[in-house]
This record gives sequence, structure tokens and C-alpha cells, in this order.
Amino acid sequence: PFLKPISMEDVIDCKMSKFIKMSGNNTSLNQNVWDSDPELFELMKQEKKRQLNGLEMIASENFTTLPVLQCLSSCLHNKYSEGLPGQRYYGGNEFIDEVEILCQKRALEVFRLNPEEWGVNVQPYSGSPANFAVYTAVVEPHGRIMGLDLPDGGHLTHGFMTATKKISATSIFFESMPYKVDPESGLIDYDKLAETAKLFKPKLIVAGISCYSRCLDYKRFRQIADDNGAYLFSDMAHVSGLVAAGIIPSPFEYSDIVSTTTHKTLRGPRAGIIFFRKGVKCVSKSGEKVLYDLESKINQAVFPGLQGGPHNNSIAAIATAMHQAKSPEFHNYQKQVVANARRLCEGLQNRGYKIVTGGTDVHLILVDLRPSGITGARAEKILEDISIACNKNTVPGDKSALNPSGIRLGTPALTTRGLKEQDIDSVVDLCSLCLQLSKEITKISGPKLVDFKRVLKEDAEISSKVKALRDQVEAFARNFPLPGNPEY
Repeated sequence: PFLKPISMEDVIDCKMSKFIKMSGNNTSLNQNVWDSDPELFELMKQEKKRQLNGLEMIASENFTTLPVLQCLSSCLHNKYSEGLPGQRYYGGNEFIDEVEILCQKRALEVFRLNPEEWGVNVQPYSGSPANFAVYTAVVEPHGRIMGLDLPDGGHLTHGFMTATKKISATSIFFESMPYKVDPESGLIDYDKLAETAKLFKPKLIVAGISCYSRCLDYKRFRQIADDNGAYLFSDMAHVSGLVAAGIIPSPFEYSDIVSTTTHKTLRGPRAGIIFFRKGVKCVSKSGEKVLYDLESKINQAVFPGLQGGPHNNSIAAIATAMHQAKSPEFHNYQKQVVANARRLCEGLQNRGYKIVTGGTDVHLILVDLRPSGITGARAEKILEDISIACNKNTVPGDKSALNPSGIRLGTPALTTRGLKEQDIDSVVDLCSLCLQLSKEITKISGPKLVDFKRVLKEDAEISSKVKALRDQVEAFARNFPLPGNPEY
């Protein structure tokens, strides 16, 4: 008789049976969530259904890949590893160190960076903590920073505040002065930025966006930073996938520090990373080499300054996302993201909608709804009711971020699901029909959002029209699969 070959599945089954026997009645350690917590699992399934049946057009969202999800739910989640590879405060990090070093290596490779000139910290929990770590590292408390104003397309973490309240922690702990876009063109006014910077004398200038549809002039930013002895910090969170694929200009040539999230156009896990210059910064008049001192400052700001143990499962997920980002498939994906955004822009313009800056170079557009007689909040609400997810957004000239006049639309998630330009035409049709219905509802409800929502819910004729549109959207959306686990 011959011995039957033993497969890895047999080994796992054997070990699992032994584990269950040893654990006695404590079955919660190894139950599937659909058995141990069916109430929660039902909500997870409903969210999966919503994603499958809807059109995701929030520019900062994407559908990540199965390998990323597998890393996030792996045993790496179990390990504490405060510190950096080779310098941990806990034992048992031999393989965790290798994972983090691999992630660092791939992150530098994806953006074509020389490891002698650039380093990277892959531990930030997300983009906002990454940005705050940068400020903590190089700007003293109440030091001065300049970032694009939130109503003009900037991000909260770039220092947003109002006349009566400091909204972002960045504006609480540092002194922030916004720069603006030209109110007519919607484009960044670099001349005004240069003029204001000479007066304000910032320690750091942020070149970054949250809702600005044009490529940034990093060379001009560098010139303005040098004229004022400031660091140039580029936040490429929204466009890092496009930068990785070489679709748009890179910030690395001109920046001292670059941060990004990894879950938007990069299509990885929800996390953040920080790149920083290394090596020779300049040569002094006496001929002495002056070195960058950013590495230790940024690493110490991340830990122990602002965070505890890194999320090792997320770091592994970043590593595999970076691996995917080096593929020809990823390059083609990013080209399609931009092509779809431009088609979306042209389609809405052809239907009479105003696009801030007049077009797009990237993955998003900002629709100014003021000429159409629609508010951002109403547009967001009715689009959500027909299963199209977007977000209300300020446009240049808005007085309140709570009552904005526009909506931001993006194409990364739609493109991940396989939509091409001709499919975007159908999306434009559906969006336009919905926005026109919004105007019809407003005639009934009057100016208040609460009344608008009431009519949406209680008016039988309106409800019927909304349902008909939602059925169209969901039938269309189901033609395009989602990546990841098919069940949840």
C-alpha cells in the first residue's frame, strides 16, 4: 500500500479540527461572521448590494482589489510593532520587518525614486494623520503654513478655518494663510500666492488639492517656496495613482516632502504614506555639503509623536497595491480614469452645466450648479436617492462649506468596474435627468432643504419618478462587476 499524498488543505483541516477540540465550547474564536453575528453580516451584505447596484462617483473612493482585502484580514493584524524595522519596542517582528521593508522598497520603485535621495514612512494610518505628522516634524507650534483654501478646492488638513472658528486641527496648532483661485477661471492664482507669501513668510507651502481638476505647477510652487525659505510639501493624495502611472506631472522633482493616501486613485487600502528628501540638500558658500534632516524628524513625528503601533495588515496591503501599480494593466487603468473624467466633463458641459476651470486633467470634475438653479445639497440628496453617490462641494465664491453650490464627481471607482467612454455617456444622461428632476421638486418644495426632502419622500408623483430613475440606474450598474469577495 502507498501513502496518500497530504495536501496543505488536509493539514489546515487537521489543525483546525485539533484547535476546535482544544478550545472546547469557545466556538466564537473560529466561527464565520455570518454564523457568529448574523445581524451585523446582514448589514454588510446590504452595503455590498448598495455598492453593486449603485454608481460610485465620489472622487476620493475606489473599489480595492482582492489581494488588498486578503492582506487586511490576515494574521498580520495580530502583531504589535512600535518603531521602525530593526528598531522595534516589541519582540517577534522578524517577518513584520521584512513586510515593511518590502513596502518601502515598492513605494519608492512605483514613483521611480532613488533610495539614496528619497526615503518613505509607510506607517501613517491615513492621509490626515500623515499630513499632521509632516507639520509636526518641520513646522514649530504656531509656525506658518499656506495651503489652497477649502472652498477653492483645498483640503481640511491644509489649514482650513473660518472668520469665527478654526475648523481643522492644522489651523488650531499652526498659523494658516490660504491661497486662492481666480474667481473667474477657477485656476490657482500663482501670482497672488507669490505676493501673499512674501508678506506672510510661511515655513511651509502645501501644493495639494481635494477638489481641483487641473495639474499643479510644481515648478512655480518651488520657486515661490525658495523665494521665502519655505519647505514645499506636496499632498498628492487624490492623484498619486495618476502620478505612479506617469499620466500627469510628478511632484517629486520639486518637492521636499510628498504625502499621499493609498486608497483613492492608487486603489489600495485606506492608509497614508510620507516621502521625504535624503542626502545632499545644497553646497554652502564655503563648499561644505548641507544634508537634509527630514528623515528622523518625520519618522519621530509619526512614532512616537502622533501614533502608536502601525497597522501591519495595512502596510502589507500597501505593499501589494504598489506591486499592482507597477503593471501595464494599472497604467491602462489610469489612462481610462482620465479619459472617463474628460468624457463626463464634456457630456455635462454639452447639457449646459458649468464645470469649474472649464475642464479636467485628472480624475474629477467640480460642477458649479448656481447657473442651473440647484444647490449642492439637493443635488447630492436626489442623486443618492437614485443610487448615484457623489458629494456636495464648495465652488469658488461660496461663503459656507455647509451650504455649498456644487457637486464633485469622480471616475476612479466607475473605471475600476470597467466603464468606458460610451458607458460614461449613459451616466451623464442619468445624472442630467436627475438634476432636472431636482429643479422640478424645488418648484414644489421651495428653498428649504428640509422641505425638499419631505417632497421627495411624500409626493407620490415625485416618488414614482425617482423610483423609475433608480430602477434605470441599478439595472445599468449591475452590468459591471465589483472586485473583491463576491459575497461581502
